[in-house]
Amino acid sequence: QVQLVESGGGLVQPGGSLRLSCAASGFTFSDDYMSWVRQAPGKGLEWVSTIGSSGASTSYVYSVKDRFTISRDNAKNTLYLQMNNLKPEDTAAYYCRRGGRYATSSPRGQGTQVTVSS
Repeated sequence: QVQLVESGGGLVQPGGSLRLSCAASGFTFSDDYMSWVRQAPGKGLEWVSTIGSSGASTSYVYSVKDRFTISRDNAKNTLYLQMNNLKPEDTAAYYCRRGGRYATSSPRGQGTQVTVSS
């Protein structure tokens, strides 16, 4: 079955960086678009970024554009999210999800917590 395992979260000061990873299995990773979504405390799920199956196309929510970079390694079945210049409003649980921006019913992993605080 589809399995997505996120890692790399943690506590970081404003302006800091983190790199999230998502190890995928149970499907042909290289065939699918992949996305990152996040959920801040007390808020709904927010789409963050999507990458095409080859990695050639990417898209971002406006609030993270020019700070976050999504990438993938199809040989390793792994999705990444490089997050730079982190802000307190980036605090959330981050999840990887199979599919594009509107694949809201697609399963996601257990998530990894990112906390940005001084």
